[in-house]
Amino acid sequence: MTRRPGTAQTLVADSLAGFVAAHEDLVAFGRDAKFVRRRRLTPGKVAVISGGGAGHEPLHCGFIGAGMLDAACTGHVFTSPTPDQILAAMDETDGGAGCLLVVKNYDGDVMNFEMAAEMAAGRHHVETVIVEDDAATGPSVRSRGRRGVAGTVVVEKILGAAAERGDDLATLKALGDGLSGRLRSMGVALRGVSLPDTARDTFALGPDEMEIGVGIHGEPGLYRTRRAGAEEIVRLLCEPVLAQLPPLAEAHPLLIVNGFGGTPPIELNRAHALARAVLGERGLVPVRALVGTFVTSLDMAGLSLTLALLTPAEFALWCAPVRTAALVW
Repeated sequence: MTRRPGTAQTLVADSLAGFVAAHEDLVAFGRDAKFVRRRRLTPGKVAVISGGGAGHEPLHCGFIGAGMLDAACTGHVFTSPTPDQILAAMDETDGGAGCLLVVKNYDGDVMNFEMAAEMAAGRHHVETVIVEDDAATGPSVRSRGRRGVAGTVVVEKILGAAAERGDDLATLKALGDGLSGRLRSMGVALRGVSLPDTARDTFALGPDEMEIGVGIHGEPGLYRTRRAGAEEIVRLLCEPVLAQLPPLAEAHPLLIVNGFGGTPPIELNRAHALARAVLGERGLVPVRALVGTFVTSLDMAGLSLTLALLTPAEFALWCAPVRTAALVW
């Protein structure tokens, strides 16, 4: 089939080219445009590398920069990057301290990042952290166990900050694994995903329906129910998240309200206010919050709530300076 500029066949490549051009002070293409990396790498630090299918922007490329990722590999829409992309990113960004791979728990991502790590044997010291924050634990066609969803932002930020200050590879691996049990997310969709120029269908919802427990690849959730008001929706998202988190006496609760691509800021901010009220009923007061569109599913209308119970040391890493296209403080 002939490739034509500006079609769905070139959507990902065109989008990445536009992203790199818009943020050329922060990022650059790696060799053969197989990945995007920091424009200025830091010798002697662990390279933090992530990636996944396109369609989740600004994840992952939007989080490349000081205090976060060193490189990100992007596959086709909702399709994992290939092992050779990931290996090329390791080759170009390893500053001598090894590579930490941050991988969402989806079968394709896990398999391809594992293959890349095996291919890197003898060339790089590599560790992997699997993100599995989804509180919706029902059957999935794309993953075994908990999926990696919006909590990926928390993992990438904290590990990126720790790498920036000079933590070694083993310390970063332990830090990432330790976050797993204290990080949960839950999502709701009010409209499915419009996939560009593919034969795959996503779920369709009626005007009075919503899907609870959705992932970020257009897959259905745990169950479908009547569309509810904003307060009831927020409670339906908070309850499983709270039920799966352990008590932590010195916790610093971090709340993320994330839009899936088709939800305006006014609704996300309202959901944030309602979520704070629900958490307050349980005696949880978020010490920091992040509200906006960070981990999307193309144009899906809906949102997710993420709660992380951070230790004081983890919270300090979350608050550490960051400069990326999508996050700056």
